[in-house]
Amino acid sequence: MTPEPTPHSLGSSHLVEIDSVAHLSEVLDARSDLHDVVVQGLDLTPFASALTQRHLGGLVLIGCTIPQNLHAVLLDAGAVVFPALHDKPFATCRHSLYSVDDLYGGFDPDDPGTYAQTFDARVYRHWVDTGRSTGADIVETLARRLHDHSMTDALAEFAQGRRIAAVMGGHGLHRTTEQFAAVARISRALSRRGITMASGGGPGAMEATHLGAYLAPMPDEALSEALGLLAVAPYFDPADLWLAAAFRVRHQLASAATGPEVHSIAIPTWLYGHEPPNAFASHVAKYFANSVREDGLVTIATHGIVFTPGSAGTVQEVFQDATQNHYETVGEPSPMVFLGRRFWTRDVPVIDVLRAVGAGRRWLDLIVITDDEQEAIEAIADHSRDAT
Repeated sequence: MTPEPTPHSLGSSHLVEIDSVAHLSEVLDARSDLHDVVVQGLDLTPFASALTQRHLGGLVLIGCTIPQNLHAVLLDAGAVVFPALHDKPFATCRHSLYSVDDLYGGFDPDDPGTYAQTFDARVYRHWVDTGRSTGADIVETLARRLHDHSMTDALAEFAQGRRIAAVMGGHGLHRTTEQFAAVARISRALSRRGITMASGGGPGAMEATHLGAYLAPMPDEALSEALGLLAVAPYFDPADLWLAAAFRVRHQLASAATGPEVHSIAIPTWLYGHEPPNAFASHVAKYFANSVREDGLVTIATHGIVFTPGSAGTVQEVFQDATQNHYETVGEPSPMVFLGRRFWTRDVPVIDVLRAVGAGRRWLDLIVITDDEQEAIEAIADHSRDAT
């Protein structure tokens, strides 16, 4: 017999989130009341009988596969069901971050044209074909929002307990430049000190960030080898050749690590889908909505941001970070390290504006302007150590 619906409210701080069959089995064995349990992206067919014997009011199901006979029982009992939209090339209710293999499965660096058939490329074409950021219909925009909500939830789980710092900078930074190598060295050094590195996930300075983290468990000379392999495709256009060079680095250096894998988080967007995500991040939170992505990237970098020379997007991130520091919306202010003194004081003199806006505020003391890699490293590392 189906239990009677019970009054319930959502939004408890004690929600139990379930995204694996094993966890669901454990909860069903331990509980008869599923109030404030959230199940994401699972096939509930094997659990139909067990679920009908539980109190279901307040149970939330997001993107689950639900047999028809169970669906009515759930609704009658007061469960909340967010169905998956299955006609999309992406999962609307994904319960984990992406990996490079998820995005680029099927890509063959010896046949760069296979990039067009990867998940990442197919979703980008779908995004273009369905109206990009402004012309999509209501069902498409709902699907994207559900997907992005899943990304944000998975990103929050990833960030929990980590010391995260970020590097912001231009996508146009070529792999053959000294600045690209410098960003990789900074990221490698911070990764070796236990800091999880983040970036916007694309090419240029963003790729250098994740390359450095990827190489952190390897001998120092691995960086020179990687840069030599990447030099055959200095720029991300054409994307397939750029990606092929990165995959060759991954293949040739796969056995070079002398320690455990170092994690880093890339946060790209299909808004800039012509700039494919780089292949060196261990985890990827890819979004449709760039505004959500930008805010999330700055927000998780609670242990500081290194700003390298860039264009409008990088400058936007400077002021987003300054705003969070100014109002302390995500906790204590964190360092803002500007790498490239001439660029940030003369070419794009944001420093003058920051000093005017932040007059009298303590976050101004956390601004560092330098041309020295080691000073940039220590500014982040010292603050991160003091904050723990």
